[in-house]
Amino acid sequence: MKTVVLDGNTLNPGDNPWTGLEKICDLTVYDRTEPEQTIDRAKDADIILTNKTLLNAEVINSLPKLKFISVLATGYNVVDLKATSARSIPVSNVPGYSPPSVAQHVFALLLGHANKVAMHDLAVKEGQWAGQKDFCFWNAPLIELAGKKMGIVGFGDIGQKVGTIANSFGMEVLAYAPRPKPAPGYAPFNFVGLDELFKEADVVSLHCPLTAENEKFINKKLLATMKPNAYLINTARGPLINETDLASALTGGIIAGAALDVVSEEPMLPGNPLSGTPNLTITPHIAWATLEARSRLTATTVENVQAFLNGKAVNVVNGV
Repeated sequence: MKTVVLDGNTLNPGDNPWTGLEKICDLTVYDRTEPEQTIDRAKDADIILTNKTLLNAEVINSLPKLKFISVLATGYNVVDLKATSARSIPVSNVPGYSPPSVAQHVFALLLGHANKVAMHDLAVKEGQWAGQKDFCFWNAPLIELAGKKMGIVGFGDIGQKVGTIANSFGMEVLAYAPRPKPAPGYAPFNFVGLDELFKEADVVSLHCPLTAENEKFINKKLLATMKPNAYLINTARGPLINETDLASALTGGIIAGAALDVVSEEPMLPGNPLSGTPNLTITPHIAWATLEARSRLTATTVENVQAFLNGKAVNVVNGV
């Protein structure tokens, strides 16, 4: 079947070949696709693979040959599921490929804050160490994670991995899960309500999907309940945070700092309210992007396509 990848560059910028898909289908790969190009590029496709390229109802209903969609990600909000279901087009995603990489990135951000690695590296390179009378110096307080409370919002695969690592650092783990989850086999651990989590945690890490109900739920009111030395990390979805309110909280010292791998509109625009905000670290949506994680994503995508070709689609998210 004719298969089109609409935006393959982030998954395979040259180090993660499409060999597996090329063996089982007639493959065309576009690095990027602008909205006005989508229908023309996909008009003859039986199968579409997309990461961030939007497949709304108008696009889907303009593609009469379309039989299957596999999203090159875990999140699938870029596809109109109602439109695909109405045409009995199964939509698959790729669950479970990213937890080790995303959890690792969470702690890269947290340890950067706790040990001020970049700050002190720069200080040494600027000659500040050479000018000291003592064998060591530090320009800001350093933080030991042992004994601190890690609050995890959303306790799926990634949240659970973050909790395991936090426990290995000697942190107490608090988790908020809207739906019941089994408790992990370590202690100290407690499921708590959202308000209690934000009030008690020294670090809050977001690992929940974006929904209409939780968009911008990190707002002025909730931020005000956090400890003044608390740290907020978001590697989930940018729109979970009211960015104007977070900028105000950081500028006003309501919380000690924040680290984000995602923002509301990506790439980040110069006019984003967080631009120039103090005590803020931002990385460009890379928590998922290790070669190992991208290779797992590609391998599962091949399995998704092969399963569909065999007549039994897997990892289906729209019930078709």
